[in-house]
Amino acid sequence: MSGWIKLHRDIFDSDIWHDVTTFRLFIYLIGQASHKDGMKVGGIELKRGQYIRSYRKLADDLSYKEGRGYKKYSLSTIKNSVNKLVTAERVNVQETELGTLFTIINYSKYQDFEEENGESPNTQIEKVRTNTELTPNEVRTNPEQKQELKNERIKEYITTTTGNPIQLFEKLLCRLSPVQMESLLQWQDDFGDPDIINEAIRIADNRNKRTFAFVEYLLKEWANNNLDSLDRVKAYEQEKFNKIKTKPYQPKPVRREVVPDWFEDRQQLNAEDDEVVNFEEEKKKMQERLKKYKAGR
Repeated sequence: MSGWIKLHRDIFDSDIWHDVTTFRLFIYLIGQASHKDGMKVGGIELKRGQYIRSYRKLADDLSYKEGRGYKKYSLSTIKNSVNKLVTAERVNVQETELGTLFTIINYSKYQDFEEENGESPNTQIEKVRTNTELTPNEVRTNPEQKQELKNERIKEYITTTTGNPIQLFEKLLCRLSPVQMESLLQWQDDFGDPDIINEAIRIADNRNKRTFAFVEYLLKEWANNNLDSLDRVKAYEQEKFNKIKTKPYQPKPVRREVVPDWFEDRQQLNAEDDEVVNFEEEKKKMQERLKKYKAGR
C-alpha cells in the first residue's frame, strides 16, 4: 500500500505515546486502513478508515528485530493494546468471519486530501465518529450501532465499576478479548450478580485453570443447575468437594503372577514321586507284618 498519512501533534501528549506496542499498533492500523469507501476484502465492503485483520496476523505484522532474529508479541499483548485503543476512543472493533474489523475514529484527522485549516464539508462528513458525535439526521446501520454500544458499555464498565469481573479476571487469570469481555458481561446479566462471576474466576485461579473456557464451563454448570445466588453456588461447590473427599477407598487388585506350564508339570511330577515313596513304605511295613505272622505260627 502506497501513499502517506499525517499525525496530529496531540498524539505525543497521549498515553499511547508512552506505550510502544500500542503506539506501533495504532500507527500500523492508520497506515493500513482503507483511504476511501468501497474497497472490498473477502466480500466485505470497507468504509474509509477501516481495516480487517486477525490478532494473529497483527502479531506477525508487528514483529521486531532483536539481536540476529525477529520476535513477535504474544496474542494477549496484542489484545491488551487493542483494548487500550478502544478505551481511549481511537478505534472501534467488530468481529467478522474474516477477522476483526478495525474502524479508526476521526480517520480524517490522520489522512485527508485537504489541509487541516482548509477541510472541505465533504471531508467532515467522512469522519468516523462515535454515537455521541452524530446528529439526529445521521443514520448508522444496526450492526455498527450494536457494536459501538458494546464497546461503550465495556469501556464504561471497566472505568466506573470497582471490583468488576473483567478487572478481576485480567488481574488473576489472563487478558480478555473484546468478545470475551462482552460474554462475561452477558453472564453477569444472566445471573444478575457479579459476585457469582467473581466466584468462578477465583475458583479457576485456585485450581490453576487460568482460561476463559474453564470459567465459562463453571458458569454453564451453575446455570444448568439453576444456582441463582452466591450462597447456592458455594454450597454446590462444597458438596462437590465433599463427595470427592469422602469417596471410598478402592484397594488395588492383587497382582497374580502367570505360572508357566512347565512349572505346574514339575509340581505334579514331584507329587507323583512322593506318592511312589509312600507306596514302597507301606509295602515294606506289610511284608514285615506278614513275616511276623508266619514266625508266630
